[in-house]
Amino acid sequence: MRIIAILNQKGGCGKTTIAINLTHSLQNKGYKTLLIDSDPQGSARDWNAENDGQIIPVIGLDRESLATDINAVKDSYDFIVIDGAPSIAKLAIAAVKIADFILIPVQPSPWDIWATSDLVDIIKARQEVTDGKPIAAFVISRVIKNTKLSMEVIEALEPYKLPILNSYTSQRVIYPTSASEGKTVFNEHTMFSDATLEIDAIRDEIIGVLNGTKN
Repeated sequence: MRIIAILNQKGGCGKTTIAINLTHSLQNKGYKTLLIDSDPQGSARDWNAENDGQIIPVIGLDRESLATDINAVKDSYDFIVIDGAPSIAKLAIAAVKIADFILIPVQPSPWDIWATSDLVDIIKARQEVTDGKPIAAFVISRVIKNTKLSMEVIEALEPYKLPILNSYTSQRVIYPTSASEGKTVFNEHTMFSDATLEIDAIRDEIIGVLNGTKN
């Protein structure tokens, strides 16, 4: 069983969008998956209520006993995805401690990049005492095609000395519209669309890193 925590202390970075769609992508690949909403705002739980829990299993665990609660259910799943709390609070620290992989979404903006500083410090402090675990990487979200912003973001993230996924999400209407309908981009009208290919690429890259097949 692997735990993927999606964390960023800044709201609006695409964290919940990636968490929901990544969980569905893993499920489509044949993995037994669970999405844990540890954000007290409960956005993933609200989304799940829109579809009556028919797409992916979602539970809310927004308390400091996150690790203990996950241990109680982990044997039933191949992957658990955590939609993390948006601030450097005890919930986010708990997610860092139990995750195998931490994904940090950042938009192409200086505010998103600056907001990751405290989170990166916590991850690195954890890695120093656990032989480099958890693995952590940035993913650029809401990329605007045909602009220089993405390259500028990559350069701005270099001082943090964490890898950046080659995969990313683009600025697409389908992400917010599918979420507002209680769906993911993997609904019957958008299968094999550019959006689904983006999410699947993120999934495959994370699995490759976890399995040691990608540096």
